[in-house]
Amino acid sequence: MRALPDTLTQIPLPSGEVTVDGHGYLTDPDNWTPEFAAYAAQEEGITLTPEHDEVIAFMRAYLVDHGIMADVRFVLKLLADKHQTNKSGAKDVLFDLFPYGYVKQACKIAGMKQPRAWSTG
Repeated sequence: MRALPDTLTQIPLPSGEVTVDGHGYLTDPDNWTPEFAAYAAQEEGITLTPEHDEVIAFMRAYLVDHGIMADVRFVLKLLADKHQTNKSGAKDVLFDLFPYGYVKQACKIAGMKQPRAWSTG
């Protein structure tokens, strides 16, 4: 859960400024760009690969199609299908890509707002 009140920060990017909350999540998912993804990934110590890009693209498309961020189970299904593995294997892949988890890193890099509460998934 959010422990601190939001402190908003402007992040300058080549395509323009974006506003993030005190934890580095975009305040408006519509302001997401690949440049923001690269910035957020660097802040998280992640070097983006085509597989990261595929997960992020899935999450962005889900947001556009459904108006809400994708639950982790949908990303796990994507990874399980791609890697022809089970849920446990898909979780391993997810944590290889985003070592600190779906919400802490994948959602942030994909430009989702910080959820009010979440599990460690």
